[in-house]
Amino acid sequence: MRLFFRKKTSDKVIGRRKSKARIRKKVSGTADKPRLVVFKSTKNMYAQLVDDVSGKTLAAASTLKVSGNGNRDAAKEVGKQIAEKATAMKIENVVFDRSGYVYHGRVQAVAEGAREAGLKF
Repeated sequence: MRLFFRKKTSDKVIGRRKSKARIRKKVSGTADKPRLVVFKSTKNMYAQLVDDVSGKTLAAASTLKVSGNGNRDAAKEVGKQIAEKATAMKIENVVFDRSGYVYHGRVQAVAEGAREAGLKF
């Protein structure tokens, strides 16, 4: 994966993208065991189940429809929502992709919510 950056790209963003590229070399999802991708913006959290073999998103959830937009409680709720959608599709095992973010705070809350709702990773 080639990375291109503009002059004004912050060092924090560059570091996260490099980390994400290293993670994506190793982590891949299939239809039986999709990749649970987490993305966080400054205000919201997003989670997707991705089948990398066919290149399709199987399910998605975000804090856009949850009260308490970007906090840990809302992130945990996103994890529960994505797990419910996965169990409806008869998926119990996933591969967790933290997208270069540190496993702490809201990213950890999404993972905990998904585990509580029945996903295994």
